[in-house]
Amino acid sequence: MKLKEKILTAAKETISIEAKAIANLENFIDNEFAEAVEEIYKSKGRVILTGIGKSAVIATKIVATLNSTGTPAIFMHAADAIHGDLGTIQKDDVVICISKSGNSPEIKVLVPYIKDFKNLLIGITGDRDSFLGKESDFVLNSFVEKEACPNNLAPTTSTTAQMVIGDALAICLLKLKGFSRKDFAKYHPGGSLGKKLYLRVSDITAQNMKPQVAPETSVTDAIIEISEKMLGVTAVIEDNKIIGIITDGDIRRMLKNNTNFKALTARDIMSPAPKTIDQDAMAVDALEMLEENKISQLLALENQTYAGVVHIHNLIREGIL
Repeated sequence: MKLKEKILTAAKETISIEAKAIANLENFIDNEFAEAVEEIYKSKGRVILTGIGKSAVIATKIVATLNSTGTPAIFMHAADAIHGDLGTIQKDDVVICISKSGNSPEIKVLVPYIKDFKNLLIGITGDRDSFLGKESDFVLNSFVEKEACPNNLAPTTSTTAQMVIGDALAICLLKLKGFSRKDFAKYHPGGSLGKKLYLRVSDITAQNMKPQVAPETSVTDAIIEISEKMLGVTAVIEDNKIIGIITDGDIRRMLKNNTNFKALTARDIMSPAPKTIDQDAMAVDALEMLEENKISQLLALENQTYAGVVHIHNLIREGIL
């Protein structure tokens, strides 16, 4: 087998093995899972995630997901916990311990202390009959038949399963809390994701000039307005209402069809009924309209009055696209 074929075969086998294992997790979502979610939802404390090795890495990811979806969570490494970090756990906290085997030495040392603290213990493990499985108040089964590793040793399928169980927990809690898009934006103010959640059309139009001409404006003056305002477009306004739009494309078509355009006005070459969007709309909604209509600009309205222009280049610059 050629090297490239070997690589492609291994990659596809890995995806196939993990996909089947993830699909099988649905069989483990039962009343015990629901009760565990209810307990977390009712808890007045935080969720403490702990584990060792690769499971610890997955625990940190689940912590990040929970925090970003409205459930306060903290990571506590199982090895560090038994060397002083047990103080992380407070009275009302729920502890989730992650371990494929459920029998890791650090887990066997840690779990009795958690039980002594009287905190609720939820185990995510692939072995319900393990030490962790037997000691947990609730067990979330993450069993997988085999790892994607050909030696069945490197944690691959098992850690993917743990992460999916964590995602399922987080989304259930999100829905129980009624965690909205607006709430999500509070926790993600930075980067392109944050901008998609909070940036509005008004934030975009405030950056731009506001090109506009009257219907009887000469084509020459309309071209000057488009050029000076640098948005490739101008609105045509009559009685404070938008009656049309002139784009660079309209100008090109006019030049192609008219050798003498000195007598033409904005009304003669404008496109009527242009696409508009409200100032309060999200910038990401403006992007969707631009893409659906295969256009580069939208005219923004505030109380049905022309407020400015949204150009696709604005959205690219903001990282929305």
